[in-house]
Amino acid sequence: MFLSQGFIPTATAVGGSVLISALIALIPLVLFFVLLGAFKTPTHWCAVISLVAAIAIAVFGFHMPWDMSLNTSLQGAVFGVFPILYIVIMAVWLYNLTETSGRSHDVQAIFSAVGRGDKRVQAILIGFCFCGLMEGLAGFGAPVAISCAMLLAIGVTPLKAGLAAMVGNGITVGFGAMAIPVTTVARLGGNASATAVGATMGRISPFIALWVPALILVIVDGKRGVRQVWPAALAAGTGMALGYFLGANYISYELAAVLASLMSLLFVVILMRFWQPKETPEDQASAPNTEKISASRGFLGLFPYLLVVVILAVTKLVKPLAAWLASFDITFGWPGLDGRLLDGAGKVSTSTQFSLNWASSPGTMLLLTGIIVAIVYGATGHSEKYSYSFGKGIATLGKTIYNLRITILTIAVIMALAYVMNFSGQTNAIGTALAATGGAFAFLSPVLGWIGTAVTGSATSSAALFGNLQATAAQTAGIHPHLLLGVNEIGGGLGKIVSPQNLTIAAGAIKEPGSESKLLIGGAKYSLIMLVVLSIITVLASTGVFGWIIVS
Repeated sequence: MFLSQGFIPTATAVGGSVLISALIALIPLVLFFVLLGAFKTPTHWCAVISLVAAIAIAVFGFHMPWDMSLNTSLQGAVFGVFPILYIVIMAVWLYNLTETSGRSHDVQAIFSAVGRGDKRVQAILIGFCFCGLMEGLAGFGAPVAISCAMLLAIGVTPLKAGLAAMVGNGITVGFGAMAIPVTTVARLGGNASATAVGATMGRISPFIALWVPALILVIVDGKRGVRQVWPAALAAGTGMALGYFLGANYISYELAAVLASLMSLLFVVILMRFWQPKETPEDQASAPNTEKISASRGFLGLFPYLLVVVILAVTKLVKPLAAWLASFDITFGWPGLDGRLLDGAGKVSTSTQFSLNWASSPGTMLLLTGIIVAIVYGATGHSEKYSYSFGKGIATLGKTIYNLRITILTIAVIMALAYVMNFSGQTNAIGTALAATGGAFAFLSPVLGWIGTAVTGSATSSAALFGNLQATAAQTAGIHPHLLLGVNEIGGGLGKIVSPQNLTIAAGAIKEPGSESKLLIGGAKYSLIMLVVLSIITVLASTGVFGWIIVS
């Protein structure tokens, strides 16, 4: 009888107060970040401890049945394995194929040539332009994982590689995976126009995107990097900013990140034909290439990355093919939860529906890419320098999974934590408390999106959590909903920089598990600076000073 009872999460579960409920709900998050940042506790233990705290709060504070809270954590953990870890593992494997085959040295030589032998220029090309392109096509952790690996290949130190990829990726996340977050937040935000929300985002994002390459220079080489390489940063930022504005407003919001990243890349490539840093310090120079790289070697070195872009683009942009792949998706209600979790109106929540999109997942596209790359590398690896085989490529996958075992555990537990907080009403209590600030909510609206992604690791999840709340708060405060829905996703992208899931992905990709606390401390300041800028822009737009930003 008990198992058939329904559960309605409420933002006033603790003492009938939104504020008290929100403060209690913050405990797992505060616990996680304090343990990670202040006490340098291993991330997987931070996640486990915070999960236990979240379950206890869900049961005793938010009155969620104990069996549902445990089952919710299980659903979250499984979601962490698929699709998230599926994508991460395949992305790291793809890079490991280039490393074990020896082709990564040729990749380093190619980016060294394009960047005129300057790691700082190459960091912009990879951590901002290429990472943005991958985010626009795939998302779900693959861009950061692949970009971190590529930055390592050109000689950027592990911690700097992780920070550069995470910070460079943040502004693109809101438009990631063919702008799924935009579509989601518009649908859940009172059925707002996704085109208008995307266009509004396309007018706000340039204010931040313009400066991100300079932040990457600061990460890689401090003030010296900005002073010596600012033209490349300006070219990349201008291309990205212009691409967002034109793509989201005049072409297609789904392709905004892809178009912006390609334009950014093009601007830098053109610049480097006429300009190069006057001086490249020895510590920022790529390893000198002692032999000439032939066109075929250069192509094979870049082959995995070129192929994955083509495969992801085709499977996303060719609608009949995308629909055919999606037809294999398997969706089912999570046993023991489906039908028991209700929304505020007493209706059955759809959050307990689990989708096994094995055919259409970016992870499957990465797996297909990896198999093709292993075949090609095996067929062309007959020389002594590149002795390789298909079997060695497949064996590399097994080693990749083993080396990521701590990352796998951590992400699974973190997603369990996110699901418990979401389903029990803890996350909603935090959001409701912020929305109660009235007119000041214009400043706090991006913060809500930031929190949503910081908790879940997904801007799409942030959209699902807070889309309706943002639209309701907009009506209450007299602010256009398209503005708040848009900044929810842009802020969400900035929140991904400090998301535990993203930190773990980056730590695994740079092959330094346990470095999450250093990445958190290093990335938090950049994330918060951009968040404050976004909040100020939101206030200016809501008061009419920047009224042109809002697209009705």
